[in-house]
Formats: sequence, structure tokens, C-alpha cells
Amino acid sequence: MLNYEVSPAILAPFVPAGTVLDLWQGRALVSLVGFQFLDTRVLGWAIPGHRNFTEVNLRFYVRRETAGETRRGVVFLKEIVPRRAIAWVARWVYGENYVALPMREEILVPKPVENARGHVRYAWRFNGLWHSLDAEMAGRPQPARVGSEKQFITEHYWGYARHSGGGTTEYQVEHPPWSVWRAEVPTVEIDAAGLYGAEFAEPLTRPPCSAFVADGSAITVRRGQRLR
Repeated sequence: MLNYEVSPAILAPFVPAGTVLDLWQGRALVSLVGFQFLDTRVLGWAIPGHRNFTEVNLRFYVRRETAGETRRGVVFLKEIVPRRAIAWVARWVYGENYVALPMREEILVPKPVENARGHVRYAWRFNGLWHSLDAEMAGRPQPARVGSEKQFITEHYWGYARHSGGGTTEYQVEHPPWSVWRAEVPTVEIDAAGLYGAEFAEPLTRPPCSAFVADGSAITVRRGQRLR
């Protein structure tokens, strides 16, 4: 999870109706996130050849006030997966902006001993070139401290999708709190303008303001509902 500060004005056109930007200490953040789906099922069905795959996404953070409850969620600007069928199903079920590109990954989790090191690397082919994000981590992951930036990044439990014709889909995401390593030597090589638009080129070419690696867990993504 590589995190970048951006101007709220850049994100304003992408904020779904019924939500507002969720700021971290007054700053708007976007996160470039790579992870693995393992033993995936869609609406209870496991699709042969499509259960284990990689995703890289660019996301930002919003919240919605409803009936006295604050729902803190994420909005995905773009999600990259390796197979067209996965992208099609995700667009159909959740209305998300998925694209299919060739992908590969390298993951070495540190052994649970002192000074053990690991690394993660996610790569995708776009416009004839390979692009990637990677980082190193060491030791054991730690629970995110309450009120910390790590907790802010990892504990948004709702997703919101903005529709081109107006309206918003809301869906709930359930998982236990993750433990987190501080990512060391984070490196990004991407065509930010080509993938995400010219407005993201400058922010995503700066060094990230923070970087984490999370241990992950089982996750349930509930089916989305249109907000009225």
C-alpha cells in the first residue's frame, strides 16, 4: 500500500454522490495497492481458472453519513486484473472500473524470526512495457495502532462506485483488522498519466508519503446496493 497526498480538487470529480472525501489529518490521500485474491468465489460460485489472481488498484477514501452512522469507504479509480472474465464480472456485479492486462507477482513473506526479510512485487504490462510496484519488509507485522495512518488506510469497510450517468453503488467489505509491516525501499515504475489520467502524473511520480505491507485475511465483499 503506497500512499500519496493529492489535491482534493483532483479527486472532487470522482467522489460518488452521497459521499464526501475522508481526509487523513486534513490531507487527501490516494493509495496504489497490490494484492492477491486467493480461493475467490463470486456470489458463492468458484469459477475454474479464476480463483487465484493478482490485482493492482488506485483508490481514495470517502465517508457517508447515514442514520447517525459514519460509513468510511474506498473509491477505486482503476483496478487492474490479469483476465478479461474477472474484469467483466467485477464491472457487472459492482460497477467498478476494471481493466485486464498481463500481470505477474513475486512475494516472499519474512519468516517469523528476528531480522528476517521479505519483499513483494506486482507488475503489469501496459502499452508494450512492464510497470511495477515493489517494497521490502522485515520482521513481524504489527497490529495497526488505533488512530494511526496505518489504521486509516487499512480499515475502510465500505466500497463506493460512481456511475457515469449519476448515482452511486454502496457495498460492504468485511475482514478482521490486519497486521502491518512498514514497507522499506518502496519503488514504483508506472505510466501514471496513461493509466489514470494527466492529473495523477505529478502526484504519483513523487515518492510516497507512506508505504505499508499488510498480512491480509479472508474477506467478504457483499453485493452492492444503489443509493437513492
